[in-house]
Amino acid sequence: MDSSSLGRLLEEYVELEGQLADPEVHADQGRARKLGRRYAELGPVVKVVRELDTAREDLAAAQEFASEDSSFAAEAAEISARIPLLENRLTELLLPRDPYDSADVVMEIKSGEGGEESALFASDLLRMYLRYAERHGWRAEVLDSVYSDLGGFKDVTVSIKSRSAVADGVWARLKFEGGVHRVQRVPATESQGRIHTSASGVLIYPEPDEVEVEIDPNDLRIDVYRSSGPGGQSVNTTDSAVRITHLPTGVVVSCQNEKSQIQNRARALQVLQARLQAIAEEEAAAKASDVRRSQVRTVDRSERIRTYNFAENRIADHRVNYKAYNLDQVLDGDLDNVLDALINADREERLAAHAG
Repeated sequence: MDSSSLGRLLEEYVELEGQLADPEVHADQGRARKLGRRYAELGPVVKVVRELDTAREDLAAAQEFASEDSSFAAEAAEISARIPLLENRLTELLLPRDPYDSADVVMEIKSGEGGEESALFASDLLRMYLRYAERHGWRAEVLDSVYSDLGGFKDVTVSIKSRSAVADGVWARLKFEGGVHRVQRVPATESQGRIHTSASGVLIYPEPDEVEVEIDPNDLRIDVYRSSGPGGQSVNTTDSAVRITHLPTGVVVSCQNEKSQIQNRARALQVLQARLQAIAEEEAAAKASDVRRSQVRTVDRSERIRTYNFAENRIADHRVNYKAYNLDQVLDGDLDNVLDALINADREERLAAHAG
């Protein structure tokens, strides 16, 4: 990026700083959050640019006095070694960003091959993500759930939100989780002690702050029913649960965990919005022949992205050849090392593409 473009970024940063200091801006929470995310996104860039400017000025001064005092020569050498590191860091920060990196997410976990064992593993995955959200101070809310006979989940939808405006939010950390997660263990339903392999699927969408896909009310079929809990037992005596079917695409979204039908309807529409946005972007990317990571839409063990082996306490992510023997800790929410491996691989790939 040339100096004029960097200058415009610095100007934008100062403008955002002024806007965020205006109390009137915060009267519109959506606008304030959007400005806050952009401000957080530009913060690291501005910090490195200012450090680079200072380093270059210090280098010039040290070189000027080096002939008179040898200590300045040593300082000049130290600064000269630091400048390329700062330049490389700036290059990384200026790489094209995923526009949803600061976004919150909607996640769906679905049981697949393996019957009840798959549903029980889906509940393990849900707990893993809820514990991870808790470790990061995020807010997690189960929007809808369909239980299996043994108390696992056939299907569960959860919303995960950060508590403040940040450049790298929930999507930035969890966006590579979409796909098939395979488990190898002795199921609770196995009487002979044999290890079985089953799979659960994870779908994840960025939750847009603002409506970007128009939804025609005439395209919706809305059904209401009574909320249910484990084993199909009724947990509500009124028809407060809501199921919305988007007729043109066949996408079905349901929500039963809010207290009223109005609240469930609002949350279901929000989830539908996120899913339709993801579909629209996939279609646009396909038309542009853009190579993008696709999430697995069927829960087929052969399409797995990650394996959880209980007997060896091993977790392996097959996309980046990551392997570790701390599965118990990972399932308790200690996911950072796994996610860092995926994020670092993506960054290296983008850097290589930029260099090429």
